[in-house]
Amino acid sequence: MLRLRQFIDRAGWPRIIIGLVLLSLFVVAPSVGVRIDASLMDTIIRFGMNGVMVLAMIPMVQAGCGLNFGLPLGIIAGLLGATMSIELGLTGVAGFAGAIGMAIPLACLFGWGYGVLLNHVKGDEMMIATYVGFSSVSFMSIMWMVLPYHSPTMIWGYSGQGLRTTISVDGFWSKILDNFLAIRIGPNFMIPTGTILFFALMAWLMWAFFHTKTGTAMTAVGSNPDYARASGISVDRMRTTSVILSTVYGAIGILLYEQSYGFISLYNGPFFMALPAVAAVLIGGASVNKANITNVVIGTILFQGILTMTPSVINAAIHTDAAEVVRLIVSNGMIVYALTRATRKSR
Repeated sequence: MLRLRQFIDRAGWPRIIIGLVLLSLFVVAPSVGVRIDASLMDTIIRFGMNGVMVLAMIPMVQAGCGLNFGLPLGIIAGLLGATMSIELGLTGVAGFAGAIGMAIPLACLFGWGYGVLLNHVKGDEMMIATYVGFSSVSFMSIMWMVLPYHSPTMIWGYSGQGLRTTISVDGFWSKILDNFLAIRIGPNFMIPTGTILFFALMAWLMWAFFHTKTGTAMTAVGSNPDYARASGISVDRMRTTSVILSTVYGAIGILLYEQSYGFISLYNGPFFMALPAVAAVLIGGASVNKANITNVVIGTILFQGILTMTPSVINAAIHTDAAEVVRLIVSNGMIVYALTRATRKSR
């Protein structure tokens, strides 16, 4: 009984309840004709696709900058890297690596400017970050029409300029990680080993960073900025570094997402990426002041699992095609719950 109580205290009732709901969906699935193997595969793939963008939440939280609602800024850097990779005609591993290589310097530049801005609005970081995310997407909606791209794969055919809303990466670096060392069991189950290993690498790099002198200083700034300042730590520099790191992870995360999804979504695409990442890390047990890799793993599995299973089971049970409607309701509901919980904890 004592061990059970300790487990409940460590895990928290919200995660236990969401986990039980997810488990019940997997139990009910066969009775309504939903294949467990296919659903489990979708959940694993979604976890791999979204995991790095959720990891991007950790640096800013640990440095006391709050949740990164400005994640679209990093995503835009990733989109620029992806489109430049296609413009240059890079394919395969070289194409994916090239996209990352071109995205990282842009993410560092964007992150630096973003960090400097947040240092001037201490106490209102999350509100300003939201404006930064939305305004950057709106600005790039104009830029995607005027940037000098020429690849026929990406530009509008009838005008010869401006990028399409959705660009396929098929023939370039689609599934480059999903298919690497993929484990296939039957026709309906596949483990995207390469994607999971890439997420594990990014998680390990994050863990290793926070065990360095700089990472420890960053955590100290988030925990007690006055003590950190008295210890000779530059608070503003650590905060800016955390924003740069978060922005870089956002850029790499969207590229991981795109190679699995198979498409690059421009214009309003980045609008819908920040809130699910924020909700996932909060559902995993993080707060606006503290987050770790365990929170990322648990939260992403729970969030993406519920998002995958609920529409499938409900559609099969009531014999209708309302998957997108149900997915939108569930996603928004979980986001609202996570943000409400975070707001209460921060008071």
